[in-house]
Amino acid sequence: MEEKRVGEVIKFFGKIGVAAIRLTEGSLKVGDTIRVVGHTTDFTQAIDSMQIENKNVQEAGPGADIGIKVKDRVREHDVVYKVVE
Repeated sequence: MEEKRVGEVIKFFGKIGVAAIRLTEGSLKVGDTIRVVGHTTDFTQAIDSMQIENKNVQEAGPGADIGIKVKDRVREHDVVYKVVE
């Protein structure tokens, strides 16, 4: 499986388990699989829901800051890849 860099984590909200991600290249949509990689982070998960400024969206492109629920802790500057079949 190929992985394509789409952005990086800009903030992590630990109590609610949400990562704020800035999309720099490429786009993401609900249902896509992402991989988050960093110094101590490395996991893959599907996107169940995505928000921009507290509103649910189905898709987001480059330049957008999105929030997604993550199954594990992430850190600022962790890189987000989209897993392409």
